[in-house]
Amino acid sequence: MEEKKYEAIIEAILFTMGESVELEKIAAAIELDKNETKRILDGMMRHYEDDSTGVQIIELDGAYQMCTKKEMYEYLIRIARQPRKHVLTDVLLETLSIIAYKQPITKVEIEKIRGVSCDHAVNKLVEYNLVCELGRLDAPGRPLLFGTTEEFLRSFGVQSVEELPVLNPVQVEEFRQEAEAEMHMKMDI
Repeated sequence: MEEKKYEAIIEAILFTMGESVELEKIAAAIELDKNETKRILDGMMRHYEDDSTGVQIIELDGAYQMCTKKEMYEYLIRIARQPRKHVLTDVLLETLSIIAYKQPITKVEIEKIRGVSCDHAVNKLVEYNLVCELGRLDAPGRPLLFGTTEEFLRSFGVQSVEELPVLNPVQVEEFRQEAEAEMHMKMDI
C-alpha cells in the first residue's frame, strides 16, 4: 500500500476517535511496525504544521491525537455561540399542536388531552420561542395560559393560526376511537 493511503487511514482513525490513540494500536490497525508507523505520523505532523490547515496532530506520551490549532479557538467560539437549530421530538410536536389548536390553554388542559405531564415539553417550547405565556386564567390558582408566538408562525410558514390545517371530522373520530381503545387496553392491564 502506498504511503498516502496509510496517511489517509491514520487521519481517519485520529479524526474519528477524537482522543489520543496509542502508537501500537495505530500500527496494528494499518498492519505496519511501530517504527514505520511513527515515521508516517511524524511526516503527517510536519504537514499539519502548515498555516493552511486548521488542525494538527500532537503526540501525548506515545499516543497521537488530532486536534484544533490554538489559533482557531476564536472562530470555534464564534460558531459555538450561534443559535442552534432545535429538534422537535414527537412529544414536543404533539404538545405544540395541542397549544396551537386550543390556545390559550393551561398545562392542566394539555395534560388532560395528552394523558401525561407536560411540564418539560411546554418549558422546551417556551425555550425555543415557539410558545409563550399569554397571561393567567381567572380561576382558582390562576394557572398560566400558553399560546404560540410569531416565531411559531415563521417556523411553520403561516401568517396566523387560522391558516393551520383543519382536521377532517372523520379523522378526528378515528383518533378518538383509537385513544379510547388505547385507554381501555391500559385499564385492562
